[in-house]
Amino acid sequence: MATSSASWINTKFSSSSSKYSSPFKDLSSNSNSIILKKKISTSKNRISCSLQTTLPFPKKYQPTQPKPIKETKPNTNTKPLPKQNQQQKWNLLQKAAATALDFVETTLIKQEQKHPLPKTSDPRVQIAGNFAPVPEHPVTQSLPITGKLPKHIDGVYLRNGANPLYEPVAGHHFFDGDGMVHAVKFTNGSVSYSCRFTETHRLAQEKALGKPVFPKAIGELHGHSGIARLMLYYARSVCGLVDGTHGMGVANAGLVYFNNRLLAMSEDDIPYHIRVTPNGDLTTVCRYDFNNQLKSTMIAHPKLDPVDNNLYALSYDVVQKPYLKYFRFDSNGVKSPDVEIPLAEPTMMHDFAITENFVVVPDQQVVFKLGEMIRGGSPVVYDKEKVSRFGVLSKNAVDASEMIWIDAPECFCFHLWNAWEEPESDEVVVIGSCMTPADSIFNECDESLESVLSEIRLNLKTGKSTRKAIIKESEQVNLEAGMVNKNKLGRKTQFAYLALAEPWPKVSGFAKVDLFSGEVKKYIYGENRFGGEPLFLPNSDSQNEDDGYILTFIHDEKEWKSELQIVNALNLKLEASIHLPSRVPYGFHGTFIHSNDLKKQE
Repeated sequence: MATSSASWINTKFSSSSSKYSSPFKDLSSNSNSIILKKKISTSKNRISCSLQTTLPFPKKYQPTQPKPIKETKPNTNTKPLPKQNQQQKWNLLQKAAATALDFVETTLIKQEQKHPLPKTSDPRVQIAGNFAPVPEHPVTQSLPITGKLPKHIDGVYLRNGANPLYEPVAGHHFFDGDGMVHAVKFTNGSVSYSCRFTETHRLAQEKALGKPVFPKAIGELHGHSGIARLMLYYARSVCGLVDGTHGMGVANAGLVYFNNRLLAMSEDDIPYHIRVTPNGDLTTVCRYDFNNQLKSTMIAHPKLDPVDNNLYALSYDVVQKPYLKYFRFDSNGVKSPDVEIPLAEPTMMHDFAITENFVVVPDQQVVFKLGEMIRGGSPVVYDKEKVSRFGVLSKNAVDASEMIWIDAPECFCFHLWNAWEEPESDEVVVIGSCMTPADSIFNECDESLESVLSEIRLNLKTGKSTRKAIIKESEQVNLEAGMVNKNKLGRKTQFAYLALAEPWPKVSGFAKVDLFSGEVKKYIYGENRFGGEPLFLPNSDSQNEDDGYILTFIHDEKEWKSELQIVNALNLKLEASIHLPSRVPYGFHGTFIHSNDLKKQE
């Protein structure tokens, strides 16, 4: 397996290829290509594949002193970033401990190299091609445009993603990467682009040390070596070499603009407040705990209700009870008391749904069992004995006593696209993509992943559920990552805009799906062209639910160029393409902030 010498990656580049910092190490300097290649093994357990791509590879990342995190208001739960000379402040005992623990880590890596990695934690697979990271890119103004920009698009499109700063020294899952936000700003017909790391406390400490030191939750924490890595981290913590008490999250998944703040999130931490500068650049303001109100982690997909403007959220814990909590923030950012939701075991909850009056909480079959690491397995487990269910709770609940649990067997939805109430039948309708095998994102399996867009009906009177595929079986395609019209969230919607996740895990286009009829209209990016989540930007001047535009990043794997496409959602015709100055890796979720809202930023 890969070590700090980057044995798995042969990197060659011209010293003048870029002035920007590279996420990974400089190994040689006589070409302008990078080759990712894995040796073929006869072992049945090893991955027999060769991944090769050519791209400009910029200069070695040179750590610089991180910018201090500024607080807009007093915040006792936010600790200043470590300084670059952190190692120089260590005492003799700490320096000796650091040397000893580094030796232990080197020994551990050598042992890990003797064993093959599953595809779900092998960096040769997880961050190959356009899944590979990029360095930060400062603002480039006046980007070239093909076509004509729609007049009402005025503001900034932002998309989050996982982008590891340092080369993995062990297992790595795509979800493990450091958070990076890409921003395309529209101003009076001119367009700019930038991308920046979210300066989490985790990232700041690793930059100060010049290497990765925090354990990666999915890619590294497997079996006995995962336990060893946890012990190594705790030993460094005890010695004062690292500090995880003020957050270990990567903030790489969700984005939401709430109460005049752009928040970047992953469910392993509280959000980070990011500011969009007037010229379209990005800067991290602080680790944001809503002015000392938020004492626990927050799910990566909080829901912003378009009517009451409240933000609804969950928090889950994998170690201690309560394993799950629900809370909300009013439109002024004032938090409600936590509602503890009793669960027998910690459950992986990446998403949930809201309706006009309820929150809908999935309690599904992918659970956390840390004891599995002792037996050599992954702590993320598909529990075949558990029956999946949904909990329906009033948005204004003060406790969980009135929660209605309804079984929905063999139903695992990584994402829920919308939900609404149908009082005439006493039902809550949930729209989500049901994924099988349920744990295929986290654990290697022989079955091909299938993600079926489904309508799940929860009868609040009978306590029963029904589920049906929205698209005809003959037209079944994997649909993952997308949204409905955000102005209709929690209300009955006719259309959903979802990524065509084929060939998995790449996205070859997006689909506009009529949730009532099952009709699917596809927009395909073209040969060797792939993208990610489609963002639907509604036209505020229209009453038609599907009147708006789809914004999505596209990457051409042959030309090795990226662009932002703007597609008319009514007829799926391309309106404009913005040609980007650097590569945009495949990523996760995004949002759009209108210019009037940008002016109100905190």
